[in-house]
Amino acid sequence: MANSTDCVYIASPLPELRKDPIVGRWVIISTERARRPLEHIRVPPPQPASGFCPFCPGSEDKVPSAVYTSPDRGAWSVRVVPNKFPALRVEGDIDRQGEGLYDKSNGVGAHEVIIETPRHDVVLADLDEADIERVLHAYRERIIDLRRDARFRYVMVFKNHGAAAGASLEHTHSQLIALPVVPINVLEEMRGARHYYEYKERCLFCDIAKQELSDGRRVVYHNDKFLAFAPFAPKQPFETWIVPKTHAASYEDHARDFPLLANALRTTLRKIQAALDAPPYNFMLHTAPFSDRDAPHYHWHIEVMPTLTTVAGFEWGSGFYINPTPPEDAATFLRELDT
Repeated sequence: MANSTDCVYIASPLPELRKDPIVGRWVIISTERARRPLEHIRVPPPQPASGFCPFCPGSEDKVPSAVYTSPDRGAWSVRVVPNKFPALRVEGDIDRQGEGLYDKSNGVGAHEVIIETPRHDVVLADLDEADIERVLHAYRERIIDLRRDARFRYVMVFKNHGAAAGASLEHTHSQLIALPVVPINVLEEMRGARHYYEYKERCLFCDIAKQELSDGRRVVYHNDKFLAFAPFAPKQPFETWIVPKTHAASYEDHARDFPLLANALRTTLRKIQAALDAPPYNFMLHTAPFSDRDAPHYHWHIEVMPTLTTVAGFEWGSGFYINPTPPEDAATFLRELDT
């Protein structure tokens, strides 16, 4: 019998292996390392910078000429410009070649920056829904324009918020890159979704949305058109997806619902901002490749990924991710926040 000096060991729940139903990736939900939402390492928000900003009004001549502007009472509210230091260049031919067993081509593509507001003192989550809707329309207009170029097969829209998430400038902005190939992550999603559709004759993403709404444990927020939820096998703590409740393969074909998408995105970002002291984060828009715009098996969505953990040797070597926060806990915490 234990006395008052004995240590009593209480077993914690076993870690779980969870399989992503879309791409088949396995995730370790490590309850041994379990962290409550407030126990994550906080990255202090950046302090306002002083001095020159190339994205502020009055600096328009310091960046390449705009390819899109959203006017607002004579001024611009959203502005899209070519990236001054592009990952890919729009000029030239693809020129695919073989070098022995290796494949290569010219680095042809388009790399653009979406300046989300003229204001330097706000972040995307602080904007009104109408302002966020203008940003969403800018994404759409640029995708539609770039898909006219026969060299391009896909446009990836993404946002890096905060230095730890890859942002090099403080002024709130997002980016897009038009590619001559479809990214491997999107191809994996397409393959998994097609396999499910061939077997069940239903869209996997539609079934996920219905099940999450019915289950409720991983729901973060929803309105009439969109669901924000923590995926069953999240790669990172507080990973949150936003999906249309009705089937749609291509983001650019969903403009009529952008007011409610702006509501869902703003609410999600504000909940994450409040829960985690404005953490750095990334979000990525996954939409169908140009050749599969009407795919019955694919479903466009936005993935929001706060930067709370570090990918290390095990993750790189195995393809597994270790997530110390069960998605049910993260979703409950976000859902109950009043923003």
